[in-house]
Order: sequence, then structure tokens, then C-alpha cells
Amino acid sequence: MTRPKPTAVVPASRFLPWTALLLSTLARAQSETIPDTPIHPIFITANPLGSYALVSPTSTLDGNALALRRADSLGETLNGLPGVSTTTYGPMVGRPIIRGMDGDRIRLLQNGVAAYDASSLSYDHAVPQDMMSVERVEIVRGPAALLYGGNAIGGVVSTIDNRIPREAIEGVSGEVDASYGGANDARAGAAQVEGGNGRFAFHVDAFDRETSNERIPGFAHSAAQRALDGPDLPQPYGSIPNSDGRWHGGAIGSSYTWADGYAGVSYNGYEANYGSVAEDDVRLRMHQDHIAAASEIRNLQGPFSQLKIDFAYTDYEHKEIDDGETGTTFRNHGYEARIEARHRKIGPLDGAIGLQLSQNTFSALGDEALVPTSQTTNAALFGLEEWNVTDALKLSIGARYEHVNIDPTSGGDEKFAGSPKRDFNAGSVSAGALFRLNPVWSLAGNVAYTERAPTYYELYSNGPHDATGQYLIGNPEAQKEKAISTDLSLRFASGPNKASAGVFYSRFRNYLTEFNTGRLVDDDDEPVAPGTGDALNEAVYRGVRAEFYGVELDGTWRVVDTGAQRLDVSFVADYTHARNVDTGEALPRISPLRATLALDYAYGPYGARTELIHAWAQHRVPENDLPTGSYTTLGVILTYKFRYGSTNWLAYVRGQNLTNQEVRYASSVVRDIAPEGGRSVMIGLRTAF
Repeated sequence: MTRPKPTAVVPASRFLPWTALLLSTLARAQSETIPDTPIHPIFITANPLGSYALVSPTSTLDGNALALRRADSLGETLNGLPGVSTTTYGPMVGRPIIRGMDGDRIRLLQNGVAAYDASSLSYDHAVPQDMMSVERVEIVRGPAALLYGGNAIGGVVSTIDNRIPREAIEGVSGEVDASYGGANDARAGAAQVEGGNGRFAFHVDAFDRETSNERIPGFAHSAAQRALDGPDLPQPYGSIPNSDGRWHGGAIGSSYTWADGYAGVSYNGYEANYGSVAEDDVRLRMHQDHIAAASEIRNLQGPFSQLKIDFAYTDYEHKEIDDGETGTTFRNHGYEARIEARHRKIGPLDGAIGLQLSQNTFSALGDEALVPTSQTTNAALFGLEEWNVTDALKLSIGARYEHVNIDPTSGGDEKFAGSPKRDFNAGSVSAGALFRLNPVWSLAGNVAYTERAPTYYELYSNGPHDATGQYLIGNPEAQKEKAISTDLSLRFASGPNKASAGVFYSRFRNYLTEFNTGRLVDDDDEPVAPGTGDALNEAVYRGVRAEFYGVELDGTWRVVDTGAQRLDVSFVADYTHARNVDTGEALPRISPLRATLALDYAYGPYGARTELIHAWAQHRVPENDLPTGSYTTLGVILTYKFRYGSTNWLAYVRGQNLTNQEVRYASSVVRDIAPEGGRSVMIGLRTAF
């Protein structure tokens, strides 16, 4: 059996030989149910105080729930959770969008600190993280995420692993996972081994994933796009050209544990090679080295009872290779350190204060020198206080002040000569309340004022980016983005029955985003005629007044529970409306109204889930964008749990888009040339020993 961990149900995610072993093992399997041990979640990201009753809107995935949702990218894995959609750039590239906000407004963390990459710069840049190495994902939506910076104004997504063991381990345990199938014939597997003597603990893991081109139910280009393409352009049908890829990597970590804490270090490496779906002859080769150190000390004497320290250094590089030759090399390296100290109660207040320091240097060298080499330095102080006024009412307040310095260097490129150094002081504050109306109903609300400094690419972009088919132009005089945000939710929880209904509203001053100008240009930003080879869509970063508002619904109800059999009905729906306040025009890449209805059935070791997803058409798009149509997809997951000797097993079959619909996400920048996959079936096997 896998040892229990207090912070997560550890996913059995790692490498195993394939179908022959699955069939032979099932034939010999003992017909014994493996119970799912319920473990209360500890929201590392949402609240450093470790409260179970959280004021902020949050979601979490771990254990079998995470394993059965796993997709080829972080964004696609989380897509469909309340308020969460995804950017896509082919099947392997997807970054989470929360409440219509993406890019630098969504903070991606690994174990609470940053792992630098280039995914926020451009939609074709993948998040260098394989979901098979993750044991838990936490999502914080809305203003409560400000403790992690102004660039968390939309929310925080934190992936958590056990590469630095946080609890004592005795003996050796392991986990393996393998799967095959899907619309791109993904062959994926991973392995993990952990051990220890009660004091010293170690962790080793490895993963590998390889895919073919994604199969689709029709033309790669949408009908509207084909009309614009003209009759002479070849039209791919049945699959998306250049959508294949390979990812592999691994990690090693160790820690020393004691009764009141732990301290440890880890290293992980990541390699990827995948195609750009916008350019048939462009490949992206990615490499990341990530070193982390972490420690937590509990039951301290003096004014602070607990101290937590996290540090990470990342060295990231990816090359965009055009027809076999490296066109541009993107590099990002730097560190982030975070210290949180929980103080003893001050009167009725329970809280924590912290310090966060970071510095990273980003460069884009070569034919597509999109931005100058830029060093960004950030120093921040933050704090969170909670007050349990009564058994029914809890109040919280958080604040953060940060200084951001961005220092560009032209590197001899004339178009970046004179790029000004920029300094920003950004302050944010939030307040929230949780009121229990009775033992099962509660009301939660948050309000926040947030400031975000613009990033290097919003300030200094000036160059072609063939992988996305764009010529990007920044605004070196851009000012801070400022927003007032609020959300309110009504929650219900009674045993297995849970529900939440929430609304949110955010109003921005100087909301910075890409806008297509409607011009086609060449690599020198000179206008060209439609149909010209290598023509690029010109896009500029522009600040506008903007507002976002919407609704999020989420609920699960147990309709049958006989002991031997169980049937749950669940429902998720969300809607986001985003517009330019000055013109009334829609903001780009906003998901439409979506709804998911699911049935979960369990009988002994057998399980089945049927999921019906409907997304309405999105006609509210900017002037130079094309609308997307509606779609309805059907998914089915069948599972079987069993024991074989001393090992626990989970076998599963997952069918997706069984209706073989043409699915084009409104949130995808390549939606009109690369739809989502068609009908697919995947088989998988997990085990723990």
C-alpha cells in the first residue's frame, strides 16, 4: 500500500509496460475493492493558515479524480472546472484561463513558487510540466489570490508534488501509470519510487509521453477561415498537420524530517519537442532545469509559531526551428524565494506575514528578436489575517505591496535602442467574509483592489513571431493595470451533497491585452497584400477600460446510496462576459456559456462516469476575430479497482468526444486553423506498491 500523505492523495502516476500486462494482470486479479480513503484538503496556495473553511472560491484535484482528468497539457486538464478554460495551440499546449483572464494575470506555481518559462509570452509556448508528475492541483479564483502578486489578479494555479518529501517515510513505496490512446495516439507512462528510514527520505520519478498528429472530424480550418483562405490554398482534412510531439523528464529529491518539520532539496529536468500548428515546418524544442529547496518548522517559541521557506531556481530555454534551422532562441532564467511566518494570535487575529523576492532574465535571440533582453526584479511584502468573530462569522483581510523593476538591454538591435527602464510600485488589498447561515448553508464574499505592473513583453514587444503568425507591438509607456474585483457565493454542504452558486465582477483601468489591427504585414512590419506568403497578423498591446462579470455554478448530489451501489449527479456551468468599457466591444478569446452534466456510478470495485458537455456559440468577439459555433460532446469513463498481492490497481477506459463533434474553443488563438480532437478512446493502468 502507498503510505498516506496529509496534504494530498498521491496519484499513482508512472511508467509501466502496456496492454499485455494489463490483460494478464486482470486475469489473475483478486476481486477486492480498494477503498478510497477520504483525506481533508489542505489548501497550501489558498490560505497559509491551513483553514478548511475558505473564504476564497477554490477548486482542487488529486488522487483518482486528477488521474482520470489528465490531459496532454495543464490547461486542458483543468478546462471545465468552474470558471476555468484553456488557451490551446494544438493538443500539447494549453495554459489555464480563469474568469476570462490569461497570460500574466494567472500565476502558475510549483509547490508555491514560480518555475520560469515563456508560456505567458505567447500561446504557442507550452507550460513545461507533465501532469503525470503532479499529485495535486489547487486553483484559487478571484481577488483572494492577490497574496501571490498583482499578476495573480485572475487567480492562481499551483501544482504540488512530493519531490521534496514533507513527511517521514519508512520503507520503500512506488507508483506506476501507463496509458495509450486518445485522438493523437498518445503513449504515456511514468514511474515513482520513494523511501526512507523515518528521518531521511528520498523521491525519484520519471515520465515519457509521445504523440502523433491529432485526428479531427473534418477540415482543420473552419468554414469561415476557408472562405478567407481562397480556393488555391490546400486544406488539411482529418488531422492537424505538425501537431505531434514528445515530452520526457524526471526528478530526484531528498529531505530530512523531524516531528516539527522538514528540510530538503530537489532537481527536475524537462525536455520537449513539438510542432507549431500554425506553421507546418516550425518545431519547438524546449528544455528546463529546476532546482528547489523547501523547509517548514512548526511549534516554534516566541511570536511566530510556524515558518515556511520555499526557494526555486529555473533555467529555461526553447528554440523555434524553422525548416531545420534555429530561427529564435528564447531563454528565461532566475529565482524566486518566499518566506511565510505564521504568528501567534494577536487578540482575536490569527495570521501570517511574508516576504517574496524574485529576479529573472528573459531574452529572445535570433531572427525573431521579439523583445529585448529584459531583467525583471520583484520584492514584495504580504500579510493575511483572519478573525473568527463568532462560530458563524469569519472575516479575513490580506494586503501586498511590491516593487517591480524592468531593465531592458537592446543587445545591438536598433529597434530596441532607447527602450526605457521602468519601475513600478504596486499595492493590493482584499477583504472577505464567510457567514454560516446554518450547519449546511453559508455565504462567502470577497472584494479587492489590485495593481499589476506590465510585463516586459507588454512593454517592449516589437517583432515577428512566425509560430503564432503574428507581428507583436508593445507599448513602452504602458502604466499599471488597476482593478477592483468582487465575488459572492452561496454554498451548501451536507455529507456527499455539495453545491455552490457564485457571481463575480471585475472592473479594470488600463487593461492590457493584444488587439488585432486587421493589417497583414511582413517580418519588417511593412503592409502586404492578402495571400502573400509568410504574411503576419499585426497585433498591438493596448490598455483599455474593461469589465468582466459572470456566474459560476457547481454541485454534486447523491441520488442513490445503498451501501453496495452509489450514484451521484453533478452539474457545472459558467459564463463570463468581458468588454471594452469605452467602445462596448467584446474582449478577445472569452469562453461562451458552458454547462456540464455528469452521472457517477459505483458498484463495489466497478465505476462509471458519463459526462455531457455543451458550449454555446460565441458571437461576441472583437471586430477582426471570427465567431465560434456551439458543440455538444459526450464522454464516458469506466474504471475497475482491484488488488493483486500487496499492490493496488486501477484500470480505466476513457472515451472523449464520442459524438465526434467539431470543437473550437473560443479561448484558443488558433481556433480557426486547429480544432480540438475528434472521437477518441484511451486505456490506462495505475498501480501502487
